[in-house]
Amino acid sequence: MLVVGGGLVGLTTALVLRHHGIDVALVEKRATTSPQPKARRFDMRSLEVFREMGLAATVHEAARDLAHHDHMASGRTLAESEQLPLWRPGGGAPMEISPERPCLIAQDVLEPVLRRAAEDTGADVRFRTALTGFEQDADGVLADLHDLAADRRSRVRAAYLVAADGARSPVRAALGIERSGRGAIGDPNVNVYFRADLADVVRGREFNLCQIRHPESPGALASVDGRYRWVFMAPGGEVDRDWPALLRTALGVPAPDLEVLSVLPWQAEMLVADRYSAGRVHLAGDAAHVMPPYAAAGANTGITDAHNLGWKLAAVLSGAATPALLDSYDVERRAADWFAADQSSRRSQSFGGEPDPTLAHPFVLAADGFQYPAGAFAGGPDEGGEVEPVTDFAPVGRVGARVPHRWLDPDRTVSTVDLGGPGWALLVSDDPQRWQRNGLPAHRLDADFLAPGEALLLRPDDVVAWRGTDPAAPAVVLDELLNP
Repeated sequence: MLVVGGGLVGLTTALVLRHHGIDVALVEKRATTSPQPKARRFDMRSLEVFREMGLAATVHEAARDLAHHDHMASGRTLAESEQLPLWRPGGGAPMEISPERPCLIAQDVLEPVLRRAAEDTGADVRFRTALTGFEQDADGVLADLHDLAADRRSRVRAAYLVAADGARSPVRAALGIERSGRGAIGDPNVNVYFRADLADVVRGREFNLCQIRHPESPGALASVDGRYRWVFMAPGGEVDRDWPALLRTALGVPAPDLEVLSVLPWQAEMLVADRYSAGRVHLAGDAAHVMPPYAAAGANTGITDAHNLGWKLAAVLSGAATPALLDSYDVERRAADWFAADQSSRRSQSFGGEPDPTLAHPFVLAADGFQYPAGAFAGGPDEGGEVEPVTDFAPVGRVGARVPHRWLDPDRTVSTVDLGGPGWALLVSDDPQRWQRNGLPAHRLDADFLAPGEALLLRPDDVVAWRGTDPAAPAVVLDELLNP
């Protein structure tokens, strides 16, 4: 397997493949991981993916600087800002919908964690190595690589190629895959990444994001490490401005040690690739979709792309499934990513206004509550199955959706989400021996979403693939799903 791109999604893809026992090489033309904070909020579902690979605790430890910065704040300046109360929906706190809590961690902190983990698992990670071209045939992909450090060129053959090479993806361009969507959303913006010791200013009013309403320097201030590193998001596309003066105005304090590290213009966009797969090449992350940042969904959907694609590639490469299984990657993830991108776009257009009651419940996004209409499962919505609500978060184990989280032990250490991956599993409400004919691990649950005598077939990515009462059905369904 060859993965192109050493960012969050490429590294997660390599980790998922190694988790399934697949040899993988990853190439990245940059010398190192991202020097920019970029993505900062990783939702519960992303942490569940890391949890499956034994990395959630490591990620939370790396995120300790922002562990208590989950509030929003608002004020004329930072010095005058007030911390806003946490949003709490009816029905409970985040720990009741997932075994993991969301995590604030800057991308330039998380990526090195993932890189080390991928290398530790045996992935062949090659930075300063560029993909310069590729060809594919019925048996695999022939890739041209350029080792930029040694100025050495080589050709490698891989069964499949995963392109996680960013929003301007050269691989997507080479495949001629177009993108559709709303295009540009709103006005241009500028991100000013700067350093200043503001610990005394924010103490007791810690935040994730602070809206600054000063008429001369409006914008939003994001915490990167809660003390020294910050990103100021300013409206307008003009880069050449007196940023130190504007930042001090927005902060409302002298900040004598303030140092501007970078100034990056950006434009929110909503674009989704018209195809996620072309032969033996598959797109993931920003190569497949870009969306406004206001729902913090971009990086999180990319991580879920990797989780979905990884087990399917592993099943095909191990001989457990035919290549036709991979068609479900496009069917499932393009629908899910379009949904997330559309939700992000709608949130950006109503940012700061009255809440839109037709928007998806926030936990539907944060806990990957989107239900695939069709794909590698039996009895989903397109086949007349029960439809998961969107404006409410009410998971009950519907086919095509993530299994509901329920704690399985008094110490609250094992969740239903832990029962899937890297293999398949059965969740049953009665005697597991009755279901053993399927050759799958059967877990007896006293769960509110299982009726007497009922079972759920759980995929390696925690998605419900079938539910019913016939003990002979899961084996038949599994064979049909792996060999469509």
